[in-house]
Amino acid sequence: MRHNIVGNKLGRNSSWRKATIRDIARATLIRQRICTTKAKAKEARKLVDRLITLGKKGTLAHRRKAFSILNDHQLVSELFRKTAPRFKTRNGGYTRIIPLSLRRGDNAQLAYLELTEKEEIVISKAKSAATSKVKDVKTDTPLPAAATKPGAKPKDEPAPKAQAPRAVLPKTDKGKDKLKSGQKFVGGIKKMFQRKTGGE
Repeated sequence: MRHNIVGNKLGRNSSWRKATIRDIARATLIRQRICTTKAKAKEARKLVDRLITLGKKGTLAHRRKAFSILNDHQLVSELFRKTAPRFKTRNGGYTRIIPLSLRRGDNAQLAYLELTEKEEIVISKAKSAATSKVKDVKTDTPLPAAATKPGAKPKDEPAPKAQAPRAVLPKTDKGKDKLKSGQKFVGGIKKMFQRKTGGE
C-alpha cells in the first residue's frame, strides 16, 4: 500500500524533491513572496504552513524540529520571533498562491507563493532625513567660508613637485665595438653552434 506517498513528484527522485521543496520554503520565509511554478508552489505551501505552525507552538522541541528541516539557526529564530507571531489570530491559511502567465520556453504555469501576513517596513521621517544628510556629505562640493572656524587661516596648498627631465643615454652596440676588422657579430643560438677555427 502507498501510505504517506502523496503529491507531485516534480520529475525528481525523493532526495532531490525534498531539497527543492525545502529551498522554496526557506526562500518564502526569507523573502515573504517568491515566483515559481504552480506545481512547486502547491507542494512547498504544505511545508511552509507546517513550519509556521511549529513557530506558533514555540517549544524547544518544535525549534529542533524546525531546525532539522531548515538547517539555519538564524532563520529558525526569525521564524519563532517575527514570522509566527504575526499569525496568532489565524487558524491556517498562512500562505496564498496567485497564478501568473505561462513561462516562455516550456509554457509552465507560473505563480506567486506568498505569506498572507507580511512584515511592514516603515521608514520614519528622521531616518529619511538622516539618509538625505548622508547624501549631502557624500557630494564633493567645498564647504562655504562661514563653515570654517573663525580666526583660522586658510592653509596654502603645496605646489606640485616638478619632475626633472630624464637623461637620454646614447645607444651603444655592446660587443660590436670589441670585434676586430673583418669579423661578423654572432649572438644567441648561432654563437653556440659556431665552429671554432684555429685562427680565432
